[in-house]
This record gives sequence, structure tokens and C-alpha cells, in this order.
Amino acid sequence: MANKNSPIILAFSGGLDTSFCVPWLKETYGKPVITVTVDTGGINKETSKHLKEHSKKLGANDHILVNAKDDFFNDVLKFLIMGNIKKGNMYPLCVGSERVIQAKYLAKIAKDMHSDTVAHGCTAAGNDQIRFQIILKSLAPDLKILAPVRDQSWARDDQVSYLKKLGLPTPKSGSTYSINRGLWGVTIGGSETLDSKETIPESSWELSPNVFPSSSKNEQKIIIEFKKGIPIKINGEDLNPIQIIEKLETTGKVFGIGRGIHLGDTILGIKGRVAFEAPAAEILINAHRELEKLTLSSLQLKIKEQLSLHYCELIHEGKQLDPACNDIESFFMSSQKYVSGKVDCVLRPGSVFITGIKSPFSLMSASKSKYGESIGEWDARDALGFSRILSLPGTLHSRVKES
Repeated sequence: MANKNSPIILAFSGGLDTSFCVPWLKETYGKPVITVTVDTGGINKETSKHLKEHSKKLGANDHILVNAKDDFFNDVLKFLIMGNIKKGNMYPLCVGSERVIQAKYLAKIAKDMHSDTVAHGCTAAGNDQIRFQIILKSLAPDLKILAPVRDQSWARDDQVSYLKKLGLPTPKSGSTYSINRGLWGVTIGGSETLDSKETIPESSWELSPNVFPSSSKNEQKIIIEFKKGIPIKINGEDLNPIQIIEKLETTGKVFGIGRGIHLGDTILGIKGRVAFEAPAAEILINAHRELEKLTLSSLQLKIKEQLSLHYCELIHEGKQLDPACNDIESFFMSSQKYVSGKVDCVLRPGSVFITGIKSPFSLMSASKSKYGESIGEWDARDALGFSRILSLPGTLHSRVKES
């Protein structure tokens, strides 16, 4: 049970907003503050060390780093792969999909430390405030959620002044772009993404700056093997899913694969725009989708496409804990029973080209017919009757118009 001295658990990235929150929360509430960084990719040893030291300098009573990459894959990414999830048929939910894992650990640590209060540094302008609210309240309805930057309308300049007044370090600023990096990719925000007229400069891509047009390689061939929808091998080498994602990012970024600028609707109802880089997501989703086309029935593919659209929106809006999400995930899992095989890919600047797919569960191989070549499953009379039946609705409609 929480008491008046129980700590405030702060989601901590080390940026200006969360750096400001540490001393402000301590001063305002008179409670200890424990900073929590949940690593869903993109945090190396150097960054980890810096976060701990920076948190301490700001006055945090403790700092906790959680390695949640495996959880991120098992609870989120595998379903994004299975569902071929891309918002707007482009953006693979690089960053928004991480929030459920980060929020889960925030709530868990609060419970373990008998705290009734968590905090984050989100502003009023983005989606993350909504995601954290929905997820945290789903996990722990009685948890108090503080968002000082949003609720107190702290401008960035005022936050810097506050930290300097206290003699505390301010994060390095001056960068033109806001970079968010995780296991599934990178998002990049800047002046160009605030409207629809421009792209970000070639040098501003985080993973693949200046790749075009001077890539050192013209193409690279790889073979990705899946088992029940999960990637298990690259070029015959057994790897766990995390290793596969990391390897594909390293390989794909050379070609500038997975770049895009997504324009869409925010949870708040306004339009938003973000540049992103997600080479592993682009390669895996393309390969997985083509394997599904070979191994799933027509109805499975159609139903799955519709459910994927709903699932994408649920994840985007922070509603992953809604029962509907679990139901869709169950369908995804069931649909992957025969999604096993090898996919031949050619990586070229800016693109993934699928050259071949092999599977023991190939529905093409199972057929005696060959599209455009032979009719082993039916004869000409069957084809004629089938075509008549399919054309009947149009025929009837035409009769009505004529009458």
C-alpha cells in the first residue's frame, strides 16, 4: 500500500521534458522520484550509462533500466509481422507500438515499489499522452498519472530556464530533428514534417544518411525462412527474432530500405506527419506477406486484411489491452499454422524485391491447375457454368436498367 513517502515512478528518456520532470516532481510533491527507462531497442551501453548518470545528477533517488526487447517482440512485434501491419499502407508503427511495453513496466515497477503515482513527459500535442493514459488505466485503474509538461503547459524554453536556475544539467539541444529509435525502426520529426510539401534532407536520415544515389552496393540477395509466421533463419543461419531484426536493419539500411514520410490522423483528431526509417520492418513484412499469399486461402487473406486494419488502429491509439485486440491476435496466431517456408529477397536501393517463395504448404503446388496454362481441377463446361453464375448479378442489374 502506498504512503505519503512512496516514490513517483517517472518514465525517463533523458530528453528535456523528462529531465525537467525529475526536479519539478520532487519540488512540487515532496516525494522521491525513481526514473525508469524501458529499452525496446536503440539503447547501447554508452547510452545506458549516460541515462543513469544524468538521472542521478538531476536528483532522482534511483534509476531503473529494463531490457524489454524480448517482450516487445513476443507481445507486439510478432503480431505486427503476422498482421502485415502498416498504418496507411506505409508506416510500420515503429514507435507507437512500443508504448504498451513501456507502460506495462511502469505500472509493474509502481506496484512492486508500493507507489500509487507514475509520471511521464508527454506534451499535449502528441499521441503518446493518449496511449499512456489508456494503457496505464487499463493495467491499474487506481494509478495516479502525472504529466507535468502537458498539464502545466511548460514551454521548452521555460523548462531549460528552470533547470539552469537550479544548477542542473540540461540535455544537449540544437538538433533540428527529433529522433526516436527502437527495435522496429526510427521516427524523425522536423520542420519538413509539419506540412506536406517537403521531405527531410538526405543527410537527416538516421540509419541511412546519404545512401542515395551513391550506395556502395547495387543489390544483395538474402533468404528469409519463416516457421508459423515467425522469422527463424537468414541465409540458412539459425537466429532468434531479435537477432534477425537487428541483422536486417544492418543489411537494409545500406540500401535506404524502409524510409518513408507518413501523413495520417492523430488520436487527437488533427493531421500529423513523421519521417521514419524501418528497414527490418519493411523487409520482414514484405517477405511474410508474399509467403502468406502462397499458403493462406483467399478468404483468410481477405479477413486478415480487414482485421489488420482494425488492429493497426487499436495499437496506434494505445488500446492494445482492449479484449478486441486479444481476439484479433488469436486469429493471427491461428492463421499462421501453415505460414512456413523460405522467401528469396533481393535488396536494392530503396526497395525489397521478392524473387521466389517456397513452402511445404504451398497452395499453388497443391493445385493440378496452372494459372493461364492448364485446367486440371475443372473442364471447359465447369468454367462456362462458373462464369455464368458469377456474371448473374450484373445480368440482373442490366435487365432492371433496360426495363
